[in-house]
Amino acid sequence: MRLTIDRDRCEGYGLCADSAPELMHLDDDGELVLDHEDVPAPSSAAAETAVRVCPVAALRAD
Repeated sequence: MRLTIDRDRCEGYGLCADSAPELMHLDDDGELVLDHEDVPAPSSAAAETAVRVCPVAALRAD
């Protein structure tokens, strides 16, 4: 599984980072940073949750 961010849509709510802190975080400017674009298998459920909770659908898992 691979995560991607639509930077034009992301508004920095941080719900995704709260759901999967082992995969992503917000930087000091409120921009989402993916710590792991390629999701390790044990974190796949957290990645799917992060995608689902994004209120602007800015995060995708393929």
